[in-house]
Amino acid sequence: MAKDASGGAPTLEMVARRAGVSRATVSRVVNGSPKVSPEVVSAVNAAVAELRYVPNRAARSLARRSSSAIALIVPEDVTVFFGDPYFASVVQGIMDRIDDSEYVLNLLVASADPQRKTRGYLESGVVDGAIVISHHAGDELFEHATVPLVYGGRPSAGIDAYVVDVDNVEAAVSGTEHLIAIGRRRIGTISGPLDMPAGIDRLEGFRRAVGAAGLPDDLVETGDFTAEGAAAATRRLLDRVGDGRDGRPLGVDALFVASDLMATGALAVLAERGLRVPEDIAIVGFDDSPAALRTGVPLTTVAQPSAEQGRLMAELLIRLIEGDETVPKQTILPTRLVLRESA
Repeated sequence: MAKDASGGAPTLEMVARRAGVSRATVSRVVNGSPKVSPEVVSAVNAAVAELRYVPNRAARSLARRSSSAIALIVPEDVTVFFGDPYFASVVQGIMDRIDDSEYVLNLLVASADPQRKTRGYLESGVVDGAIVISHHAGDELFEHATVPLVYGGRPSAGIDAYVVDVDNVEAAVSGTEHLIAIGRRRIGTISGPLDMPAGIDRLEGFRRAVGAAGLPDDLVETGDFTAEGAAAATRRLLDRVGDGRDGRPLGVDALFVASDLMATGALAVLAERGLRVPEDIAIVGFDDSPAALRTGVPLTTVAQPSAEQGRLMAELLIRLIEGDETVPKQTILPTRLVLRESA
């Protein structure tokens, strides 16, 4: 068996040098990633055979007290997690980075008492660090975990944490200001849940924009980031302000909806009440997820880079696990308005 300069067993770095590729590429081949060309796979396998390199995850883990695993913690209902295309995009971004590393991803969807379930899990040594997304008020106790954490979206209550996020307030301002710019004056919103920072911030952005324009800021109903919850909220709003069918004038001419998935629920209610989009009510969503194009009327929406957010969260967490002290505490990604037929 070939030895390294210190007389030890061959290393990943030795294989990379022999094959003429990066250490990350060797890791991808060893871990069976499909993202490597056949020619590179052949070169790496030849170097592995020549050096008699044996990947030994268990031995490496024991030597450095590492599990080589990262947790993705989602304090959310399972149906919400698997039903919202936002999560699929974030997870894809996380996996894009994980595939380039020696780590594997463990998923924990913990909707009932996530603190009780996750505290012991994070302290058990089965993972080296965790990414936390879709957190609610009260989930901040994760910060006391003994492994590094990176949050997707800011935790509430001013917790000092590593965060990758967008500026949800300014993003909501931009979406609402577009509705104002196209002449809408009775603008309502279907907000996200108000125990989540994203829901709170997007509502704040909506109120900031309509307030600056001298428009009412009370055309608000709270949703739960599901299509069903948004449909119920839209019915409540129309019943309260008038949908033009009961002798009262139509009480709203535009909606800023805090997620594309919720916008699909709102659109269904508008259709059942005979309201046209955008002629009667213009709609702006949020996310630019696949849900924005699965509606009868393609959605104008505030796009956030969900896949990039996932990739960057994984990148920063790996750097933290490996002792990098230069990781920034807060990373804010840009958003942009995507114009389509709904507004």
